Parts: sequence; C-alpha cells; structure tokens
Amino acid sequence: MHLQAGYDENIELDKKGFVKDPTWKGAQKMMNNPEKFLQNLKGFKSYIDDGKVPQQNVEKARKIQTNMGDEFSKEGMSKKSSAAAGLCVWIINIIMYYDVVVQVEPKRNALREATDTLNAANTKLAEVKELVQTLETNLAALMKEFDKAMAEKSALMADAEKCQNKLNMAQRLVGALAANGVIWEQTVENAGQELVFIPGDTLVACSYASYVGVFTRQYREDTVDAFVQYLTKKGVPLGPKPDPLAVLATDAEMAAWAGQGLPSDRVSCENGAILCNSQRWSLIIDPQLQGIVWIKNRESDNGLQVTRMGHSKMLSTFEMSLDQGKPVLIENMGEGIDAVIMPVVSRNTIKRGNKRVVKLGDKEIVLNNSFKLFMQTKLSNPHYPPEIQAECTIINFTVTEDGLEDQLLFLVVKLERPDLAKKKSELIKQQNEFKV
Repeated sequence: MHLQAGYDENIELDKKGFVKDPTWKGAQKMMNNPEKFLQNLKGFKSYIDDGKVPQQNVEKARKIQTNMGDEFSKEGMSKKSSAAAGLCVWIINIIMYYDVVVQVEPKRNALREATDTLNAANTKLAEVKELVQTLETNLAALMKEFDKAMAEKSALMADAEKCQNKLNMAQRLVGALAANGVIWEQTVENAGQELVFIPGDTLVACSYASYVGVFTRQYREDTVDAFVQYLTKKGVPLGPKPDPLAVLATDAEMAAWAGQGLPSDRVSCENGAILCNSQRWSLIIDPQLQGIVWIKNRESDNGLQVTRMGHSKMLSTFEMSLDQGKPVLIENMGEGIDAVIMPVVSRNTIKRGNKRVVKLGDKEIVLNNSFKLFMQTKLSNPHYPPEIQAECTIINFTVTEDGLEDQLLFLVVKLERPDLAKKKSELIKQQNEFKV
C-alpha cells in the first residue's frame, strides 16, 4: 500500500501523502477489484521510470522490510500465504528496481545532456562542413578561372611571340627578295598567259585518264602525241608541252603514294593518278602485285575489305561495305565479272527519296557515298568484253623496264650496301615530307 500511495486511486492519503488507513481493511479496499489491482502492479514499473513515485513511499516500504527481517521474504511469507509471498517478492524487486533507477537516472540525464550536446556539435560540424564545401567549390571555380586565364595569357604570349617571329622573318624575306620583284612580275604575267591553256591541257588530262590507262608507256605517249596534234589542228589552245600527269596529280600526292608503296617511276605515278581521278571503278592489270600492295596500304585506314570473285562471303562483304561506306578490293580476278555485282560495277543506282540504292541480288542496299571498289587481276594479257571495258577504268600496272631497273637496283644496293639503301630510304622519305 505504501508503495502505491498516490498511484492507486483506491488508497486514501493523509495531508502528508502517507497512507491514511494502513490496516488490513484498507488493503482489502485496495484489492477490491482484482483485475485493476493486477494491472496496477504491472504498470508500476513505468510509474517508477517516469519518476512519479515519491521517495517517502519507498522509504516507508523499506522500513517495513527492515523491521520484519527474514520474515519479509518469499520463504517467510510462503508459510502464511502464497499470494502474500508473491506480493512480497514484487515489493522486494520494486524497491531494488527503484534504487537502480535512482542511481541510473542522473546518468541518464547526463547521457541525455551529452547526446544533446553531441547533436548540437554535429549540427554545427555539418554547417561548418557545408561552409567548407562551399568555399572549396568556390575555390575550385576560381582556380579553374585562374588556370584558364593563365592558359589564355600563355597562348596570347605564344601567339605574340610567333607573330613577332613571323614579322621578323617576313621583314628579312622581303629584304632578301626585294631584288626578285622583276621575276615575280614576270611569273604573274606568265600565269595569266597559262590560264588560256588550262581548258586544253585539262581536256588532254581527262582523255588520258579515261582511255590510255590500259596501254603500256610507249602506246600512252604515242596516243597523247596524236591527240595533241589533233587538238592543235582544231585550234584548241594548249601549253608548250601538255603533261597529263602534272594536271592529274601534285608532287605532294605522288610523294604520299611513294610512302604507301607505289614505285616512283613515271608509269606507276601515271597509274596512281588515273586510279585516283577516274569516276569509274578501277580494274588493274597487276601481274607483279605492285598495284594491289599500294591499294592495300592506301586504303587500310579506311577499313578496306578484300574478297575474291565467287567467294562464299563476297555478297555479305559487298552489303556491309555499301552500307558503311568501306572500300572493297576484289583480288585475283579472271576475265569475267559475276552478274550479281554488275549493278555495283556499273553504278546502276535507283533513287529512293533522298537516297540512292543499288540492287545486289534480290536486295536493295543504300549506297554510301564513301564506298569505293577496286578490282585486280594477275593476268598479264586479259581479254575483257566491251561491256566490262565500258563500265571500268582498266589500268595496266605491269612493271615497266625503267621501273623494274629501279627496283632491281635498289634490291642489289640493299644486299650489297645496306647502309646506303637505308640512307636512300631516309632521304626519299625526307624529300617526300618536304614535298607534302
């Protein structure tokens, strides 16, 4: 009763908060409702946890426990009543629990205060970290702007220095070449006169690229001479000595071809110029495989696809290359062309909307403008029907006497004097770089 004073509403209290009737009659009144009494016993722990149990209640119960001595125990009470023994154990445990709570509560309060302090410190730390992050972001942006400004400054200083160097060199060049003014004026005058010959020289070069590629060197020269004589009789203005190769290719282009493996003799350079300027697909007569080596080196970076006529994967190679714009090389051809690829060879396209398609077998493939086709035969004297000759530019890559002489001489030097061969290769490479 003393423990639950103020907790159980059935217990009457005096002015000091003590139990007014601590007799058995008062106890019976407290236990008048067994269910509620049991509920009060179960909920009393929470009452202690909330700090609502007056200390005088516990001290009063503790005094009774002390006065009764060993009699106030489970064993002692069991002799009188098992129910009283249960209540006795409950009271002992409640007093012990109260003592523990009294000891722990200050620590709980201290922990609560420490937790609040920690939370406040963490909040402050988060604010500081956020501020630091903002400052670091701003610093990074400023450093980026600074680096950009420094880079711009360095670039401007480099440009200024470069411009100054160019100015100095230009002044030196103008001073050194001042005496050549007359020569320049003469060159400009000659260039104006040469404009008259450009249409005729271009006509010779176009005819050369279209018709003479199949011939050997002597036939080519004879054909050009005959055509020049014909144009001269017709009154077409021509240069003093029209040179188709000079119109079709520059020194820089020929230097690049030599770096890709094309022999540098006159006929080989003419063949390269015809192949690069022809609007029809090229079919090269190449018994010594010099042309095919050059084409493979030239088109390797463009994803060159190599196939053979009648190969099981030839059509799939064409489909992929036509769609993706990759060059195709048909090597080791005979004297005929498979009818299924003739629409590709003859550029027989069909317009579909804003695209052009080509029929390949039973399929229509969109023609990529980057697609290129090369054909090669090892036959030294093939006989192609007129329809193939009309659709292709046939180019004779058969090794000439001059070309063969140059190549054999290089091989002999390479075997006898490899140091000279290496030096020659380096000089040719350097010369080509200068031309490029």
